[in-house]
Amino acid sequence: MTFEAWAAFAAATAVLLVIPGPTILLVISYALGQGWRTALPMAVGVALGDFTAMTLSMLGVGALLATSATIFTALKWAGAAYLIYLGVKLFRAGGSLDAEPRRDASSALKMLGHAWLVTALNPKSITFFVAFLPQFLDPKADFWTQMLIFEATFITLAFANAFGYALIASRARAVVGNSRAIGLFNKAGGTLLIGAGIATVAVRSGNN
Repeated sequence: MTFEAWAAFAAATAVLLVIPGPTILLVISYALGQGWRTALPMAVGVALGDFTAMTLSMLGVGALLATSATIFTALKWAGAAYLIYLGVKLFRAGGSLDAEPRRDASSALKMLGHAWLVTALNPKSITFFVAFLPQFLDPKADFWTQMLIFEATFITLAFANAFGYALIASRARAVVGNSRAIGLFNKAGGTLLIGAGIATVAVRSGNN
């Protein structure tokens, strides 16, 4: 695995993580209702959930890599299309962010467990990782070394992203509820995802 591949993975991961999904909406809802003290347990829960989903998906990708190079290549093309699909969907999402404040008293352990369950048991998480990770794997390099590096990178960024969202939501409720700001955010994120998908196809076409 080259440094360029790792840097591309880290950059794409950062863009994907910052887009509010079910996990981030949960983090925001707790932060809106209970403040900054939710940041650490929620971030840890998200990181553990992503570790679970990513490990399961990486094992599946590893099996495909060992079984069929053709299937693995097809999966990489499907992954590029999936990035473009996510980008279009986000771009058209408008200014909605459905995150109601959770005011029920919850312990740190309960919040951690809730974040872990929502992240790890979401079927879309494993499906997403299976489509996303092959974009950056080198079939000729050691699979387990790449898995360790990619997981460590993703989990670190996921933790930082969830932690940051919790802090921002606890201090900037007006921004979280501003539909215009959210709309601009969605359009920017959607454009970046579409660009990432197109770039992936372009690079792969040039290598063929």
